[in-house]
Amino acid sequence: MVSRVIPVDPFDLVIFGGTGDLARRKILPALYRRFCAGQILDCCQIIGAARSELSNDGYRQMAAEALREFADVSDIDAVEVQEFLARLHYVQLDARGEDGWQELARLLSEDRIHAFYLSVAPSLFGDLAERIAGHGLARGEARVVVEKPFGHDLTSAKALNQSLANHFDESQIYRIDHYLGKETVQNLMAIRFGNLLFEPLWNSRYVDHIQITVAETVGVGGRGEYYDRAGAMRDMVQNHMMQLLCLIAMEPPARFEPDAVRDEKLKVIRALKPVAAHDVVRGQYAAFIKDGTEYPSYRDAVHDPASTTESYVGLKVEIENWRWIGTPFYLRTGKRLAARSSVIEVVFKDTPYSIFGADAGDKANILSIRLQPNEGITLEVTIKEPGPGGMRLINVPLDMSFSTALGDNEPVADAYERLIMDVIRGNQTLFMRGDEVEAAWAWTDPIIDGWEIRGDRPEVYPGGSTGPTGADALVARDGRVWRTIRP
Repeated sequence: MVSRVIPVDPFDLVIFGGTGDLARRKILPALYRRFCAGQILDCCQIIGAARSELSNDGYRQMAAEALREFADVSDIDAVEVQEFLARLHYVQLDARGEDGWQELARLLSEDRIHAFYLSVAPSLFGDLAERIAGHGLARGEARVVVEKPFGHDLTSAKALNQSLANHFDESQIYRIDHYLGKETVQNLMAIRFGNLLFEPLWNSRYVDHIQITVAETVGVGGRGEYYDRAGAMRDMVQNHMMQLLCLIAMEPPARFEPDAVRDEKLKVIRALKPVAAHDVVRGQYAAFIKDGTEYPSYRDAVHDPASTTESYVGLKVEIENWRWIGTPFYLRTGKRLAARSSVIEVVFKDTPYSIFGADAGDKANILSIRLQPNEGITLEVTIKEPGPGGMRLINVPLDMSFSTALGDNEPVADAYERLIMDVIRGNQTLFMRGDEVEAAWAWTDPIIDGWEIRGDRPEVYPGGSTGPTGADALVARDGRVWRTIRP
């Protein structure tokens, strides 16, 4: 299967924080892959802007090293690399002062799309927005891209939204969540709204419950200082997992257009029932040894023996609307778990009556949407166990792995590739709107405030396990079990 690549219109993309980790690991490699695919025209410019003192050649050398390390392509073509690097420029710039802004303005071409990627700390969003507008760069088809964390709570999110709104229209603001750029996440909408097979069953009458798991084997690593201020609830649940919940639960939009999709997502967030204290479990990973290697505990990793920040969250969520009333959604995310896995699992109800008898072993149908590491979709269906031993039922998977279905010559595009190209196209469907971000914080804040008021401490769980025992008890109260975490 060969996909059709349509070049985007001419653009200048400015990466503020252009020498930072995100630019090196994700943004520049994504742009290089789109350039190699023929989606970026030769006239386009990519401009790195940061405080570091670098020449154009110095920046291109840094970018070349980043491509070799992070581009994730089987064969980097030296000619294509040089052609891509020729489109890169660099400006030494002060986000809170005036140094470098006139030089940046001179580099930008007239009569083309200008995109400004704020790959910097949120504390700089307002300063950069003010200077972009103040130097007349926000005119015409200008877009601004902002990375998470988008606020620390509702108050700070509102302040950030206002700082951007002072200089940009909402139609120009792209709040990026890379989970929404994953091929499987978009296929979730295609499965739901492009197939008559599933939509009639997508409700509390037929769905027993839904599990959303984002498990990581790594610890906090070099993000310890940030992570200990945020925790799993702010770092994962409020944004990534909230978006997955919205896509799995939302009503069909009238059209596949940005505001139509985001209106339906917002309705889901506003229909979320407040979470009771007994429906949330927090955890912190302990030190452990695996394959002869000793891994530190969470508290050792963040250098705080008294830290009460969670590295794991499990919670039961309920949506109070006609479609989902009575169907629980179980969410869990954590670090130092048994496997790296991001998956949505829709567990359908048992058949109302088994004609095969109790000994046959009834099985529930389960639709698994794997987001990483092996993107694809599996539907478990019930069949007869082969052999002459009578009518015994087993579940077998109908499996569609993208790498198999699309062929080895059709690699699945990285989320940043798709999202950056959507910015250039002016398509906001996969980006969060300001009111959506604020609604998510309005639901999340009371959960976090409750922990602080009660003085809750996270339960310690063994590193390399499936998480705290309290999470098992959370679903066991409802007569259910967590699905196995698989890579």
